[in-house]
Amino acid sequence: MTEAISFEEPWARIDKFDPPAIFDTLREERPLAKMVYPDGHVGWIVSSYELVREVLSDPRFSHSCEVGHFPVTHQGQVIPTHPLIPGMFIHMDPPEHTRYRKLLTGEFTVRRTSRLIPRVEAVAAEQIEVMRAKGAPADLVHDFAKPLVLRMLGELVGLPYDERDRYVPAVTLLHDAEADPAEAAEAYGQAQAFFDEVIERRREEPQDDLISSLVNEDLTLEELRNIVTLLLFAGYETTEGALSVGTFALLHHQDQLAKLRAEPAKLDAAIEELLRYITVNQYHTYRTALEDLKLDGELIKKGDTVTVSLPAANRDPAKFGCPAELDIERDTSGHVAFGFGIHQCLGQNLARIELRAGFTALLREFPGLRLAVPADEVPLRLKGSVFSVEKLPLAW
Repeated sequence: MTEAISFEEPWARIDKFDPPAIFDTLREERPLAKMVYPDGHVGWIVSSYELVREVLSDPRFSHSCEVGHFPVTHQGQVIPTHPLIPGMFIHMDPPEHTRYRKLLTGEFTVRRTSRLIPRVEAVAAEQIEVMRAKGAPADLVHDFAKPLVLRMLGELVGLPYDERDRYVPAVTLLHDAEADPAEAAEAYGQAQAFFDEVIERRREEPQDDLISSLVNEDLTLEELRNIVTLLLFAGYETTEGALSVGTFALLHHQDQLAKLRAEPAKLDAAIEELLRYITVNQYHTYRTALEDLKLDGELIKKGDTVTVSLPAANRDPAKFGCPAELDIERDTSGHVAFGFGIHQCLGQNLARIELRAGFTALLREFPGLRLAVPADEVPLRLKGSVFSVEKLPLAW
């Protein structure tokens, strides 16, 4: 394998839980491989654990929209370089990235998110009752995972759940590979207008949420609006996908489910293994070389795009023995499901308490929990930036 691979090849996921098989070959033969992007740009893709961490921690690789050659991978388009968007710190390098992230870090520490545990457990219990009332089969995605994650994220940030129709469509459409771009853009504009409205509400009547605390910081309305946008888009479908596909994976691997039911204390370890195993962030992780540099013996030229595959890194046998197996007793320390380096997921502690509460409630309240359809009939969301399931019919 010496030719540059097509951009489409590494995203051709066809199985329920496994990344495309090409990564096994690439990792063994050339973990740093040339890849042709949709507009003809020849960049690179990284598939080994060590190289992924190296790229994501090297300041010579930028995530700035001012220098990047960023593919919108689920639609095959490429975003041209453009000025920094105030508040949208995910596409910034230090010091701009550092300034914004510092404003938020304190809200997402283990200690701060731990105070939400009683609330997230109560919300999980309420959604269990929704499932009971509906009766089997119930759809885990619609009846449990989405509302649990959205309610908690909304309460933390300050977005009213009862007005979700004013902002959720934007997230759904922009993560949908087959959505009409014009429709998605319209929904995005409507969501941002709603965020402005909520920000003004919090200026007048502060509450115990993130928006209320940020209105007192030295931020413009545009900056604050974009911070809210980023937190919603980064934290909603990713965590919902991890909970939905994680449940699917446990029900599909009955031996692991039996171990977890026998020893509930293994849940935290099981969550880390599920995060590694499914790695819902499929392919929106890329960097741009700020200078000519050597990586794994290859010359990376200034301006080259380097995409890193988090799913491939988490299936690297050099780091995780028998990586294609789900094993809730394995040592998963160092997995990169939340990324690595300065852009590592800010909300990972919140995600963990949501997953813990969700799995705990499901396994405790439904001892007979099972798929209501054959596993091969569960509809997968394969093309979007977040790997998930369209629905997960369950019985108990």
